[in-house]
Amino acid sequence: MKKKHVNARLICQVSAAAALVLAGNAMAADAFSSDSKWMTGDWGGERTKLIEQGIDIKADYVGEVGGNLNGGYNDDKTARYADQFGLGVALDLQKLWGWDNTQAKIQLTNRNGYNISNDRVGDPRAGTLSSSQEVYGRGHMVRLTQLWIQHQFFDNKLDVKAGYFGEGEDFNTFPCDFQNLAFCGSQVGNWATNIWYNWPVSQAAIRVKYNINDELYAQIGAYNQNPSQLEHGNGFKLSGSGTKGTVLPVELVWSPKVNSLPGEYRVGYYKSTADADDVREDVNGFDAATTGDAYKTHSSKSGYWFVAQQQLTSHDGDASRGLNIAANATFHDKDTNFIDNYQSVMFVYKGPFDARPKDDVGIGAARIHVNDDVKKNAELLNASNGVSDYDNPVFSPIRETEYNYEINYGFHVTNWLTVRPNLQYITHPGGVDEVDNALVAGLKIQSTF
Repeated sequence: MKKKHVNARLICQVSAAAALVLAGNAMAADAFSSDSKWMTGDWGGERTKLIEQGIDIKADYVGEVGGNLNGGYNDDKTARYADQFGLGVALDLQKLWGWDNTQAKIQLTNRNGYNISNDRVGDPRAGTLSSSQEVYGRGHMVRLTQLWIQHQFFDNKLDVKAGYFGEGEDFNTFPCDFQNLAFCGSQVGNWATNIWYNWPVSQAAIRVKYNINDELYAQIGAYNQNPSQLEHGNGFKLSGSGTKGTVLPVELVWSPKVNSLPGEYRVGYYKSTADADDVREDVNGFDAATTGDAYKTHSSKSGYWFVAQQQLTSHDGDASRGLNIAANATFHDKDTNFIDNYQSVMFVYKGPFDARPKDDVGIGAARIHVNDDVKKNAELLNASNGVSDYDNPVFSPIRETEYNYEINYGFHVTNWLTVRPNLQYITHPGGVDEVDNALVAGLKIQSTF
C-alpha cells in the first residue's frame, strides 16, 4: 500500500476516534451516555434483559498508532495504524437451559493494519524482539478465537474448560493496557518460539483448575500444538491435521490481600512434546552454520514463568485508586529457543487526579535477551559466508539484548472509551547494537460497543 493511502486511512481512523470522544462527552441519548458500559447503550433495556437471560453480547475495538520520532533502522518518519475488532457472546447455560454451573463463550476477531516496528524501528533482516503496536499480528483475517464450554464441580472446587482457546486466557495471564508488546498480555507466548499461541489464535484445548481455598488454586492444561492454525485462511480450522504435539502448562496462582489491597502471584511451567530444532548444533553435535548439516532435533522444549501484581496504596480509602506494581519474568530452553529469558516491571497509578478519578498513568521497563547460542550461530554463519560488514545484505545481524520502555496516560473519556497516548523508547532494536535507539510516539484507543 502506498504511503499516502496509509496516511489517509490513519487520518480517517483518528478522526472517527475524535468523533467518538465528542459524542461521549455530549449530553446524548443512552447510546452515547458516558455512564454506560457500552457505546451503543442498553438498547432500550433489551441488552440487560438478554444478560439476565444468560446472553451477554460482546463487541469491542482496539486501535493503535505508532510513529517513529527518532532513531531506529530507518529514520524516514511515518506513522502506522493497526487495529482489531472483536465480536462474541458469553452464555450462562444455567440461566438459558438449566445446566448448573456451566458457561460457554464464542469470540471472533479481525485484525488489520501495519506495524511501525517491522521496517522503521528494526532492521528487516532481524526485526524487533518486541513490537510498538501489540495489536498487530497473526494476519489480516477473521479468526475464531474462542469456542469453549466450562463447568464447575464439587461446590465450585473443580473447574473444567474445554474447546478452542489459547493458553494465555488462563495461564500466565496479564492485562493489556500498555501499547508495547513487552508489557501486554501473556509474555510466555511472545518468547516461546512457535510453541505458545497468544490471542487471537485458538487451539483445541482442555484446562482443569482446582480451588484449594479462596486465595489459592492450581491448574493444568493440554493444548494442541498445530502451526497450520497460524496460516492465512485457517482462522476457522477445527481439524487436527498438521498437529506436531501438545503444550502442557501447569500453574499455581495465589491471590492474597495485603493491607486489604488485592494482589496476584503466578508461578508456572510449560513443556511442548513436539520436536524442536537446536539453535546451534547439527545432528552430530557440531556447529551447523559451519558444517552445513541439518540442525539437531530435540524431542521437546520447556520453560517457566513468574508473574506478580500487587496494589500498594489506595487513595483516601478508595481502593479503586492508588499505586499498583507488576513484574513478569520468563525463562526458556537454551537448546531450542531463540529467546532464553525476559523480565519486566511496571508501575500504574489509577486515579491520579481528583478531577480524573478513573484515569491512569503507567510506566514500564523490559529486558529481552537473545540466546547466546543464537548469537554464536550468526557469527559462524557470517564467517562461513565470508562477510563481516553489517551493511552487506548477506550479513546476519548479531542479536543480543533489546530493552523497551513506555510511559503512558490513559484518559477514561467515558465508561466505554479509553484513549491512551504513550511514548516508547527502544534500546538496541532487535538486540542489534548497530541499529540506533528509537523513540516512538503511540496512541491506543480501547472501546466497547
